[in-house]
Amino acid sequence: MKSIEINNDKYELIKDNGNCFNYDEFIDKVTDYFYDYDYIFVDYAYDKMRLKGYYDDNNKKVTNVNNINILDDYISNYCAYGARYFLLKKIK
Repeated sequence: MKSIEINNDKYELIKDNGNCFNYDEFIDKVTDYFYDYDYIFVDYAYDKMRLKGYYDDNNKKVTNVNNINILDDYISNYCAYGARYFLLKKIK
């Protein structure tokens, strides 16, 4: 898997549906809002990059809307059919 660094944190690219990961485009879009999350999910809608943060089950900040276990439901219900997406996991 591919490893990248964001704000002195290391992330691993664990899913890349559609071979869409573009480091430069991602770095231009990601903000400090996402630095706290255990995962950063990115999908494309109408060729625009959308980002969403998720936490592990054991993170004290996890809720029912940002739990990584609901990612498949999010993809099914909020992403376009066949959407390109990728998922980064923070390496602790």
